[in-house]
Amino acid sequence: MVINENLNDLQKNIGYDFKNIDLLKLALTHSSVVHERMVNKNESNERIEFLGDAVLELISSEYLYLNYPAYPEGHMTKLRASLVCEPSLANDAKEIKLSDFINLGFGENKSGGRYRDSIVSDAFEALIGAIFLDGGFEEAKKFVLRFVLNDIEKKAIFHDSKSILQEFVQNKLKKNISYEILSESGPDHDKHFTARVLIDGQPMHEGEGKSKKAAEQEAAYKTYLDLQLK
Repeated sequence: MVINENLNDLQKNIGYDFKNIDLLKLALTHSSVVHERMVNKNESNERIEFLGDAVLELISSEYLYLNYPAYPEGHMTKLRASLVCEPSLANDAKEIKLSDFINLGFGENKSGGRYRDSIVSDAFEALIGAIFLDGGFEEAKKFVLRFVLNDIEKKAIFHDSKSILQEFVQNKLKKNISYEILSESGPDHDKHFTARVLIDGQPMHEGEGKSKKAAEQEAAYKTYLDLQLK
């Protein structure tokens, strides 16, 4: 089950037209579809996601090696991990509205799987694998550079924002930091949380997300940027 079946829309979003549209369809097909229809499991995106993951790792590793010559191996590894982790890729996927095109089984779709980070990030990696097979390494590289390896500094801060803010507040401001959940709404499969940062009990910025951690992370990111500007 998909929200938008017009794959031309997705191709416009990503700036790439497939020669073999079946590769794109494969990248968008979640295993829940295969299980419901009881067909060959290779008709899901699991294998092509495996390929896309490897292509993404090579492209991101090459980019960091060439563009951050002062970074030691450990620092590059940590930065790469923050760029290609599940939440990061799921967030990148929002830019191309990938969730609208994922083909899910009825049950998975009903339970909110379309917006689950694990499913969306896997589809994103599968898409990279599909572009690689259809257009080669350079086309896959263009896609990764445009949608993954952009705004790296801000992405690195965002996905490690809680620990970065904690270190900043405790070491530089000599204050205590805590979080509070302001609201929780929605059914179990589609929760929405609002969190707020407190520094020595003083309310700071708020954040929203589909988990408590995600909401706290956004609140931490906003607070850190604000403190850096002061």
